[in-house]
Amino acid sequence: MPRLPPISGREPAALLESLGYALQRQRGSHARYSRKPPVGTHSVTVPMHETIAKGTLNDILSRVSLWTGIPKDELIDRL
Repeated sequence: MPRLPPISGREPAALLESLGYALQRQRGSHARYSRKPPVGTHSVTVPMHETIAKGTLNDILSRVSLWTGIPKDELIDRL
């Protein structure tokens, strides 16, 4: 698996929007995105910080990978 790059919150937000997620709300520095696949609704919170912690980014990508069926390696490459 490729290493997680140090990125800001805007980059995963753009990735989520390209995958069909829509911004539901933002409170402070945290944005909530959701998507409605046939199975149910998936929501994910993205901290809009200057640099996202690697563990947080890993968790976001893992959850998105489960709900979209796109391998996590491919999601990392898209960032």
